[in-house]
Amino acid sequence: MEAATSHAPKAIAEVRAGDELRGIFACTRRDRLTARNGSPYLAIELRDRSGSIGARVFRDADFVAGTFDRGDLVYAAGKVERFRDELQLELREIRRVEEGEADPAAFLPTAYRDLTELDGFLEHLAREVYDADYRKLLADFLDDESFRGELRRAPCTRAGHHAYLGGLLEHTVAVATLANEACTLHPRLNSDLLLTAAILHDIGKTREFTYGAAIELSEEGRLLGHVGLGQAMIAERSEGLPQEKELQLSHCVLGHHGPDALPGRRFGSADALALYRLNALDASVKGALEHGLG
Repeated sequence: MEAATSHAPKAIAEVRAGDELRGIFACTRRDRLTARNGSPYLAIELRDRSGSIGARVFRDADFVAGTFDRGDLVYAAGKVERFRDELQLELREIRRVEEGEADPAAFLPTAYRDLTELDGFLEHLAREVYDADYRKLLADFLDDESFRGELRRAPCTRAGHHAYLGGLLEHTVAVATLANEACTLHPRLNSDLLLTAAILHDIGKTREFTYGAAIELSEEGRLLGHVGLGQAMIAERSEGLPQEKELQLSHCVLGHHGPDALPGRRFGSADALALYRLNALDASVKGALEHGLG
């Protein structure tokens, strides 16, 4: 096969029409289609951390389709062309890379904000909880290095708001910050409860996803969802937490997407209502900034 030029740009976001592109990418789409002349071809989408590009294989499409699949990491090489006002890669070569040849997480989008800084904000917000029982519960989570690592890595969604590695930590800090401000404006809210719930409301997302060429649902994420997973994680660490406090916290966590998940479909506390609204505020604003208002 023709060799790619040595000065080929490595990042998809850098390429222009006429450039050579080669390297390891995540394959996020692989569809067999039929051209107008009746011959098959492959429509592929390749992604690196900088962005994505469509690619096409017209030669030996059925054979090539058998060598890799959607969700694989692939080595690809070809020339970038402009087709219908969009850049497209005319592939010369594409193949699945061997396991261990590249880290799938290196091809997933990541948070723009510094995760170490966000970690510091989270710890500051946790220190604003003064109730000894809730503070102990938070410490059980935040002192767990394995949990903290998953919290730093997890996204919030696969394609919605904060759909990138580190998105969960970013969203958690945002909701907890909003909760802290809401308690200043409305001092009758239970600040210890609301802050604890804000920090823990989405922890099930640390177990909801798997990380390959794309962010996918884990089996427990598919069957239980992050709300059920999060509630189970809180229950596992709630030994010694008074029952009334555990009930109030669980009520907030279970209702953070709205009252339909609650018995009677009604909020039982202003704190649960506040968490629902604050969570929706950050998610909707972030979604609009990332994807537009449409």
